[in-house]
Amino acid sequence: MFHETNPNIEKTLITTKLTKLRQYQKFLKQLQANTIEDFTSDFKISGATERYLQVAIECIIDIGNEIISSLQLQRPEHYRDIPHILAKANIIPKTFAETITSMIGFRNLLVHDYASINLSLVYEFLQTKLPDFENFIKHIAKWLEKT
Repeated sequence: MFHETNPNIEKTLITTKLTKLRQYQKFLKQLQANTIEDFTSDFKISGATERYLQVAIECIIDIGNEIISSLQLQRPEHYRDIPHILAKANIIPKTFAETITSMIGFRNLLVHDYASINLSLVYEFLQTKLPDFENFIKHIAKWLEKT
């Protein structure tokens, strides 16, 4: 399906975004060390967490969009379509697409419902979802090696 050297794939751009995603994930791991009490009482900690979660998920969206565009796959109507298009192209596992879709939904909460965001929900996401970023990085890096 994919040729050894596909001139349309912007490997440098994708690799740069993966590097940024790793950096954000590292910051989030540091924030993970905070207790729920510190998290909910210190706006700097919760604010930094929200921002780094948002930009990390946006990296996933950007990487997905770049791959879709490069391979001239079906255009997504919504951001949440991106993981399913990547799964159809065997870039990420179909079972993992739903995980990424829910992350994109969470990003939408951070961006659009920020005034009423539940800090306990953000803290829970921080404590439980960071491995999903790593899994995404691994799937994309593996796919890049094959292209």
